[in-house]
Amino acid sequence: MPSLKVLKFITVLLGVLIVLGTTVVAVTIVRRMSEPAAVPSQIAVTLEEPAGTRIAAIAATQDRLAVHLQGGGPDRVVLLDPHTGARTGSIVLAH
Repeated sequence: MPSLKVLKFITVLLGVLIVLGTTVVAVTIVRRMSEPAAVPSQIAVTLEEPAGTRIAAIAATQDRLAVHLQGGGPDRVVLLDPHTGARTGSIVLAH
């Protein structure tokens, strides 16, 4: 019964190929998840603030940039998304 041996060989071969293919997919997913996200090297941001406003400090938080502004009104902190430059919030500091 040579055809039975051929059938067993094909079955084992296909099983090995399935295991290898699954391993390649899993390794590729893990590698892509561990790579840091691409961040643009430069982002131009224009803050619509009153005349006389100046930047007093900039600090990086977990996923935002905090820009401390003085002048042109009460002191305030503007939160920016560092990936897009979008304004995500602001905090007005009371006197």
